[in-house]
Amino acid sequence: MALLRSVNPIDVGPALYGDGVYLRTPQMADFADWATVREESASFLKPWEPSWPLDDLTRTAFRRRLKRYHREIREDQAYPFFLFRSGDDALMGGITLSHVRRGVAQTCSVGYWIGAAHARRGYMTRALQTLLPFVFETLRLNRLEAACLAHNAASIALLEKVGFQREGCARQYLCINGVWQDHLLYAMLSNDLRPLSAQT
Repeated sequence: MALLRSVNPIDVGPALYGDGVYLRTPQMADFADWATVREESASFLKPWEPSWPLDDLTRTAFRRRLKRYHREIREDQAYPFFLFRSGDDALMGGITLSHVRRGVAQTCSVGYWIGAAHARRGYMTRALQTLLPFVFETLRLNRLEAACLAHNAASIALLEKVGFQREGCARQYLCINGVWQDHLLYAMLSNDLRPLSAQT
């Protein structure tokens, strides 16, 4: 079960602990490991992501990223996390809750990435499972949305394994790798949340 250590955005944001993984708000000290994972996985990641800015892997761009992250946490707009392996604290990827909407919606979207060396080993499954109690119990949202490319079989399998339900297809939903592409739309509701033992 995920444990919430801190939700103070003035500090480092929430840290969530799961089965062999943990999620923590990005910090400046993460820059070198993050840049290495991203650079080594560039050819693996770019087909599934928006086009990278030319300075994306620089320290200056990372610092700007952190400022945006901390502002979004403070304003309850988004909650970015880096994914770490518990045994050796290796930074493996990232997962972000974005577009938090309150009022009558009470929903947000989730996106994620993982380094090529760590893909298809169950880490992102455990990361999503770790995140769900934070979404539905701590943030008290009612709905968590996700979108993935229609040809991304690994992401489809991941979302369905964790318990997301497919709701439709959005044409030219996001500009990925420089091309407007169709996406499958998934969602999970608060009353869909299952015990972790039932998800494995």
